[in-house]
Amino acid sequence: MWVLIGIPIVVIGFALRFNPLLVVTVAGISTGIAGGMHTVDIISAFGKAFTDNRYMGLVWLTLPVIALLERSGLREQAKHLISKIHAATTGRVLMLYFFIRQMTAALGLTSLGGHAQMVRPLIAPMAEAAATTKYGDLPNDVRQKIRANAAAVDNIAVFFGEDIFIAVQSILLIKGFLDQNGVFVEPLHLSVWAIPTAIAALIIHFIRLWLLDRSLAKRFDVQQGSLGK
Repeated sequence: MWVLIGIPIVVIGFALRFNPLLVVTVAGISTGIAGGMHTVDIISAFGKAFTDNRYMGLVWLTLPVIALLERSGLREQAKHLISKIHAATTGRVLMLYFFIRQMTAALGLTSLGGHAQMVRPLIAPMAEAAATTKYGDLPNDVRQKIRANAAAVDNIAVFFGEDIFIAVQSILLIKGFLDQNGVFVEPLHLSVWAIPTAIAALIIHFIRLWLLDRSLAKRFDVQQGSLGK
């Protein structure tokens, strides 16, 4: 019973807004002592946990890097670049990113994209710039709609693309679930049969992005027509 002492320590410590690192450390030490562990074993467990998860902190390094790039004009340069391409539309920009994101995810390179690393600083501004070049200043609801579609592109492309890569956690999850229910399938077969699903997702979402372009064109053509009257 006492081995669960760490749970109330964490709850109370967070509720009282104590230092999270201190709270977790005290909870870990208390749990180890309650479980009959020696001091050396507790320290060794902390060291092993740190060593096994030391690369997790690298993910947070991308946030200040992206912030510095944005402060240096990354978003503005992305908008300026896409504004020079007259054939670019919001849908076409997102289609291109969808294709690239899905292909890289199929090769196991899921970390090449992402909301913080790619969508917010590059893809969303480029999609907005494509619409601004054609229709002028955009209302806030249109900007939010474009940003939502940019985020959706990243999610859907990587979700349906990563299953093609055999050495990915989702394949192991699917295999484990099927094995528990008496269905035994090789991971390679799961990867192969993920290809038609990924192709269907690409086609369906390309149609949605084409409809997005049409809805934007229809909206602003109507507004321009009403202003002309």
